Amino acid sequence: MSEKFSATLRIGDLNDYIAPSQGCVVSLNGLKAKSTKLDKSLNPEKVGSSIEPLQTKPVQISLKDCLACSGCITSAETVMLQKQSLDEFLSQINEGKAVIVSLSPQSRASLAVHFGLSPLEVFRKLTTFLKSLGVKAIFDTSCSRDISLIESCNEFISRYKQSHSMDDEKHKSSLPMISSACPGWICYAEKTLGSYILPYISSVKSPQQTIGAIIKHQICQKLSLRPDEIYHVTVMPCYDKKLEAARDDFVFQVEHQGDGHENASIEITEVDSVLTSGEILDLIQLKSVDFKALEESPLDKLLTNVNDEGHLYGVYGSSGGYADTIFRYAAKMLFGREIKGPLDYKTIRNSDFQEVTLEVEGKTLLKFALCYGFRNLQNVVRKIKIGKCDYHYLEVMACPSGCLNGGGQIKPKSGQSGKDLIQSLENAYMENVLVADPFENPLVKSLYDVWLEQPGSEKAKKHMHTAYHPVVKSITSQLQNW
Repeated sequence: MSEKFSATLRIGDLNDYIAPSQGCVVSLNGLKAKSTKLDKSLNPEKVGSSIEPLQTKPVQISLKDCLACSGCITSAETVMLQKQSLDEFLSQINEGKAVIVSLSPQSRASLAVHFGLSPLEVFRKLTTFLKSLGVKAIFDTSCSRDISLIESCNEFISRYKQSHSMDDEKHKSSLPMISSACPGWICYAEKTLGSYILPYISSVKSPQQTIGAIIKHQICQKLSLRPDEIYHVTVMPCYDKKLEAARDDFVFQVEHQGDGHENASIEITEVDSVLTSGEILDLIQLKSVDFKALEESPLDKLLTNVNDEGHLYGVYGSSGGYADTIFRYAAKMLFGREIKGPLDYKTIRNSDFQEVTLEVEGKTLLKFALCYGFRNLQNVVRKIKIGKCDYHYLEVMACPSGCLNGGGQIKPKSGQSGKDLIQSLENAYMENVLVADPFENPLVKSLYDVWLEQPGSEKAKKHMHTAYHPVVKSITSQLQNW
């Protein structure tokens, strides 16, 4: 399997490789039985062997098919990812779709380091480049990240109060709360850890899916477009985000009047396609563009975290700032402690496992941790399973060094070490960025005022939260593990 996916999708016990001797269950989609009366007691795979193929179009495997399977993804990613490619992106533009691109801060940093520009220059030049291709608008996912952070803060306070006001085990198990923004971690939790870990995971959607919901439910109205007229593409540092976008949980139904004036229900996907930082670089090279020489266009302020002076707004933490933001909010709301400046993180086992505590008169009131990389993740999960985890919150990311080190980022240049690249990315990530309170974001306030009402409201839960499902392995896949 491609090294581009996170380690949690590449470890052996996830059955993520379909060997030549194995049959993918999806292949049954292209076959038709001679008789519709089949013995249901038969093994489905044996039934499949007695089915005669029809001369129909070749079977196509989608990401949704693979997410519903007992494995993760197969080695034939070029087949599965055909709808998450540059070709599909360009074809949608050529077909006249209203293409909207949402750019992540981590991808912005990756392109900035590669071209030797500031992230703000990259954003403006990328706006010029993409609009020259026919893209309608380019937005910033740091705005949707602020909504994800606000909803996460609200959820944590609720969980904390529940865990301290109830004696029953159900409410005690509401902590630690675990971040949900990393699709590699979510996929691993659903497929391998089972139902015991899922109640701990935050129900808040990732910034990618949050901006998808915003665009397809709200921004489309401001652009005088129907949700089905928009093709929404996100630019992410991570290949696993392609899997996230393909989840059925992020599809909703809308009523649409057909040509014959009959009403029909249409499926709308929040994020239609995901391109990585590296794929955007491929697109620039494909078009033979001198990116550094491009003019800088004004940013689309409809959904971009930028002030009148052109400074981008951000938060502490290059993987979304979940632990940092929730820690500050909880300290203030629960204990009346306002924290200014960077938090004092303590390295525990390695640089990818750090913790921060709020202590008052020798008593630990809050204990949060950053847990990056599969090895650290496994250790924490073990502690939760045996009831020995004393953290209140865990920011979990599948990749070592977090999202800046995602598999979709641009690779180091010749002679540049991975460690040097990460340091350059961390520096670029916060360049010309003003650290601001997500609760004070005027764009976010407006979205709550006109749509979501308030953090944790029923509307917010409907559009900004999701659910997770344990995946039961098939008998066939369990036998393959013997």
